[in-house]
Amino acid sequence: MTQATATQTRDLFSKFDPLIAEREALLATGVRDPFAIVMDKVLSPTRAIIKGKETILLGTYNYMGMTFDPDVIAAGKKALDEFGAGTTGSRVLNGTYQGHREVEEALKEFYGTSSAMVFSTGYQANLGMISTLAGKGDYVVLDADSHASIYDGCFLGDAEIVRFRHNSVEDLDKRLGRLPADALKLVVLEGVYSMLGDVAPLPAMVAAVRKHPNCMILVDEAHGMGFFGPNGRGVYEEQGVEKDVDFVVGTFSKSVGTVGGFCVSNHPKFEVMRLVCRPYVFTASLPPSVVATAATSIRKLMGAGEKRAHLWKNSKRLHKGLTDLGFTLGTKEPQSAIIAVILTDQAQAVAIWQALLELGLYVNMARPPATPAGTFLLRCSLCAEHSDEQVGQIIGMFEAAGRTVGAIG
Repeated sequence: MTQATATQTRDLFSKFDPLIAEREALLATGVRDPFAIVMDKVLSPTRAIIKGKETILLGTYNYMGMTFDPDVIAAGKKALDEFGAGTTGSRVLNGTYQGHREVEEALKEFYGTSSAMVFSTGYQANLGMISTLAGKGDYVVLDADSHASIYDGCFLGDAEIVRFRHNSVEDLDKRLGRLPADALKLVVLEGVYSMLGDVAPLPAMVAAVRKHPNCMILVDEAHGMGFFGPNGRGVYEEQGVEKDVDFVVGTFSKSVGTVGGFCVSNHPKFEVMRLVCRPYVFTASLPPSVVATAATSIRKLMGAGEKRAHLWKNSKRLHKGLTDLGFTLGTKEPQSAIIAVILTDQAQAVAIWQALLELGLYVNMARPPATPAGTFLLRCSLCAEHSDEQVGQIIGMFEAAGRTVGAIG
């Protein structure tokens, strides 16, 4: 083989060859691609048309069902008419419109904080906050199962990364104790972990952190906002540690029902972040229609107690139904709106995912690296708009698909 031929057979994509081969082998079995589903038409927060078939949606993170709320849609249409399709600029230049201030005011009211800062995505909120707060010579202490955006925030900021075992208070305490006392540390926790749907023991974790000097705490409530706590602020409110948390990061793409990210805080110097946070400074701001829908949704979530109660009812019923059928779930008890069904391997996970889709149910199939090593699962995210009838149908579909594939007896 000549040098020229060798050069032609390898390029920067060569490192992905094993993944490409695995995907091609999977699709060669005749299954549909779990990561390439197209929603032909979305009928409601819980129903869509996929390949011409009406399908129940159980994998959308639309926890509070706000995507089709009439007031939310009306606010978006009004802003689109009055302010146009986009800002074409960063928040620090021409990209701050009236609506951006309004949604930040809504967040401050919702969370009871003095400051709120909106990013263009939830990913950027973590990327920006973590990379700006913790830089070279600092430490970010995080759960080993943290979201990719949290890890990427560490990499961008060049901080030292210290991982502790998932939800282990003892290991968190031990890791902090090994760090230099005079070093600055940011401890990043998540209220709800998105793959298994399990909740962090925040009071014990906060107590462990406060034993050590020079620590600040950031809690990601992406999957907790909307239905945890008396005001729907998240797990940190539900567990009573609001006064002990320095920063709360969240997203508009879950319970709020649109797109965007944010951080809220009571720190007196917080506003300087608008000048030093690169993912905020160097990104075009959200379109006016998006922030208008977000502000309206957030204000409506303040009085969504009945929706929260119905969502918890749905979670408890589905968890019990799947447990009774013999499925292995990610948590022994329902801890959130996420129910994870653990399968033996990728082949079984894809087979039952496909069987469910053919029956008219869409769920998320998840595999490493999104999940812990060796874990393949179907992730169900319930919605406050799922009716009692739909939850019953979902349990029946899982029973039929599970028996067909051999996942249950």
